[in-house]
Amino acid sequence: MHRTTSLKQRVASSRFARVAAFPSRARSVARYDSLVLGRSLRWLLSSREHTNFTYNLAPLNRVHLCWFVSLVTRKPFDQIQGYLDEIDEDEKLKAHVRRMTEQSPRRYLADTRVEYGRRIGWYAITRAIRPRQVVETGTDKGLGSVVLASALIRNAEESDPGFLTTIDINPDSGYLISNEYGEVTNRILGDSLEQLRNLESKVDMFLHDSDHHAPYEAAEYRSVATHLSNQAFVLSDNAHCSNELSHFAQETGRQFLFFDERPDHHWYPGAGLGIAWHSPVGSGTSQ
Repeated sequence: MHRTTSLKQRVASSRFARVAAFPSRARSVARYDSLVLGRSLRWLLSSREHTNFTYNLAPLNRVHLCWFVSLVTRKPFDQIQGYLDEIDEDEKLKAHVRRMTEQSPRRYLADTRVEYGRRIGWYAITRAIRPRQVVETGTDKGLGSVVLASALIRNAEESDPGFLTTIDINPDSGYLISNEYGEVTNRILGDSLEQLRNLESKVDMFLHDSDHHAPYEAAEYRSVATHLSNQAFVLSDNAHCSNELSHFAQETGRQFLFFDERPDHHWYPGAGLGIAWHSPVGSGTSQ
């Protein structure tokens, strides 16, 4: 036994260590690749989506998101967890998304299974900070928009009304936005930079989810900067694509944090959510 152990130790410390470890390393790679390949094949056969993939968060990742939102909003963990449960249990919203998806000309490129991923974080933040004006760039089909609108509707029921403005250059965008969710949402068709510069009211929560190329993202922050209220939250979806929100936070004296998303049983590795905010956090209302 000692002789075998001694031999392993000598090999591990020799120039042949990498070669000797190759079978073990190959098995690790193969296990991971087979897992991803299996999930990829199941998704190819069962899903219609081709972009903006939808899924639930892995259970532990959901807990991490809860702590993340609790920290940036300075609200108790249990309160944030309640907001996450709230949107999960919102059957009216799910039925709306399914119905509008089935009626859309793009129904063959969208799943009727309703899963929000990191968007539940958008919902919880909106419920926690009670913004009067939310601005979103990059509407796409409008899944994130109705998630935000649902939070604003709940806030209004608790005497904290708010309104969403969502901007997209694609005339086919926003087909999920209708009924009560459309009543609290202003859809704008046009270039986001121009529309952001022309905003007339203070913005309490801004979400960048349009062109994720760094120069364009930075330009959106510059365009909206003068319209931000004193305690505005600035969010970047897919924030792993650039460091622009971090730069914006540094330039404007804000804090910055990033949430790394982990989908549950999906081939896609996940995106992320970046937030820049002033600390300490105020009420989130316009000033």
